[in-house]
Amino acid sequence: MIRFVFNHLKFKILKYIKLVVLIGLVYQTPTNTKSASFEKFDSIYLSNYFSGIVAYENKDNSNSLDFFRSSKILIDKHDPYLKRYIFSLVQENKITGAINLIKQNLRKENTDFFESYVLLVVDSIKKDNFDRAEKYLVKLSFLTEQNRFNLIIYETLRQYIYVFKEKRISFNDQNFGNLTLITNTFKRCYLGDINTEDFFLKLIDENNKFDYSRYLFFYLSYLVKNNRIDEAIQLTNKIEYINNPILLSQGKNWIENKKYENFKKVFSCKNHKDLISEFLFLISNLYSSQDQFEKSNFYLNIANFLNPKFVFNLALVADNYYLNQNYEKAKETLKVFNKETLFYYWFRIKKEAQIIGKESDDIKALNYLVKEFLKFDNPNLKMILDVGNFHKSAKKYKKAISFYSTVLSSIDSNSELSSDILYRRGGSYERIKDFENSDKDLLASLEIDPDDAYVLNYLAYSWLERDYKIDEAISMLEKAYAIKSNDPYIIDSIGWAYYLIDDYVKAEKFLKRAVELMPDDPIVNDHYGDILWKLDRKIQARYFWSNVLSFEDTEEEMKEKINIKLISGPQNT
Repeated sequence: MIRFVFNHLKFKILKYIKLVVLIGLVYQTPTNTKSASFEKFDSIYLSNYFSGIVAYENKDNSNSLDFFRSSKILIDKHDPYLKRYIFSLVQENKITGAINLIKQNLRKENTDFFESYVLLVVDSIKKDNFDRAEKYLVKLSFLTEQNRFNLIIYETLRQYIYVFKEKRISFNDQNFGNLTLITNTFKRCYLGDINTEDFFLKLIDENNKFDYSRYLFFYLSYLVKNNRIDEAIQLTNKIEYINNPILLSQGKNWIENKKYENFKKVFSCKNHKDLISEFLFLISNLYSSQDQFEKSNFYLNIANFLNPKFVFNLALVADNYYLNQNYEKAKETLKVFNKETLFYYWFRIKKEAQIIGKESDDIKALNYLVKEFLKFDNPNLKMILDVGNFHKSAKKYKKAISFYSTVLSSIDSNSELSSDILYRRGGSYERIKDFENSDKDLLASLEIDPDDAYVLNYLAYSWLERDYKIDEAISMLEKAYAIKSNDPYIIDSIGWAYYLIDDYVKAEKFLKRAVELMPDDPIVNDHYGDILWKLDRKIQARYFWSNVLSFEDTEEEMKEKINIKLISGPQNT
C-alpha cells in the first residue's frame, strides 16, 4: 500500500513541478534565455501569454486565442509563442489566419516547426501551386525529427504532389504498408489508371485483417462516378446498416434512395484537394487513436479546410471535443448534421444524448434519445440497437431486453453480431437476477464465439457471485485471462475467483494489479480491501474501503456494506 500511496503523491508532486517549470519558462531571467528583452515589457503581456498557455493546456482554445492575441508583441521574443498561437488558430478553424501569420514570420527561426510547413504545403495545394508546395516540402523534410508520423506525413505529401504534377506514379516511393495501399488506390483513381478497381478490391477485401470498410464508401463513389449503378446497388444489398461504419451506412442509404449525385457533391478522386483532405483525415484518426486529440483536431481542421464539402469528417471533431469534455464545442459542431444525412443526424442525436448524460444523468439522456427516436417512421436495426444500449446504460434492463430481442429476431442467429447482442441481453437478464435466461444467452453467445474473453469473464463472474460452478468459472477466467491478460476487469475477476477458493496470496497478486490499472473503480477497491483483510493487513484494507466511499459512482447499497466492513471486516466470506 505504501508504494501505491507514494505513486499517487508522486503524481501530484510532478504536476506541481510541471506548473513551476512552466511559470519559470514564462518568467525567465535575461541570463537564462535569449529573450532578454522580456524585462522591458509590461507585465500584462506576460500575464496574457501565461493565461493563454494555461487555457491552451486546458483545451480552452477560444480563450487561449484571445490571450495570445493580446500578447502578440511576444512573437519575436519567445520562440514557443508562435507555435502555440498557430495551433490555437487552427483549433478555432482560422486556418487562413494561421497561414498568413506564418508567411509574415517566414524568415524567422520561430516558424521552423513541422506543422507550420504542413500548413504552407496545404495552402499551396489548395491554390493549385505544386511548384511552391515542392519548395516547402524541402524544408519539411528537415523537420521530421525522427518522428514516425511526421515522416509518413512528409513522404505521403511528397508522393501525392509528384502525382499531381507529373501525372504519373513514382515506383521508388517509401512503403508504409497498408497506408501505402490506400494512397496508391487513390493515386490510381486520380490518374484514371486501368488497375484502379483492382486496388480498390484489394483494399476492401473482407479477408484483409484490417478493417477498411470506410473505403467501401469511396468504392461506391468510384462506381457511381463511372455510371456503374447496378454494381453499386448489388454491393449495397450485401451491406447491413447495423454493423457497418456510419459513413458506409450513409452511402448505402443514398444508393437505396437513388441519390447518386450526393456522392459527387462531397468527394471526387479526380480532385487533388479531396485526396489530400482524406489523407489528413486518416492522420487525424491515427492521432486520435493515440489519445492525442490536439494533434488530431489540428489535422482534421486542415482536412476540412481543403474539402469543406465532406462534412462527415466533423463527426470525429465532435468526438474529440466530447472526449476532452468540451461539450459546448461538441454540440456546436454537431449542428451541421441534419435529416438530409440520416445516419449522421442519428449520430448527432446519440452524441447529444451522451452529453446530457455527462452534464446531468443517464435517465435524462435516455428520455431525450427515446423522444427523438419516436420521430422516425421506420427506424432501422442500428437505431433500435442503440436505443437498447441506452436503456441498458440507464439500468432500464427490461426495456433493453425488449429492444435486443427485436434485433435478434431480425439477424443471422449464428453471426458475430448475434453473439454480441446475446452478450448484451444476457448481461441485462443478469442485472434483474433472471439467471436462467442470462446463462442461456451467455452460453449461446459462447457457442458462436468460444474465445470471446469478455463473455467468458461475465459469465464466470456471475457464477462466482452466485457460488455456482466455481471450478468451471475459474477455468473460464483462466482462458479469458490468457486471451486478454491486460484487461483490468478480467484481472479483477480472476483475482476474486482465487479469493473465493481461499488462495489469498494469488488473489492479492491479481487484485493489486487490477487496482493499479483502475484506481478509481469501487468494486476493484472493495475486492482488494477484502483480500488484504484476509491477509491480516487490516489498516491497508480499511484504506481501500474508505476509497470506495469517496468515489462518485459508488452505489448506496455498496456504501452500506463498506461501512459495516470498516467496523467488523467482510461478512459471510
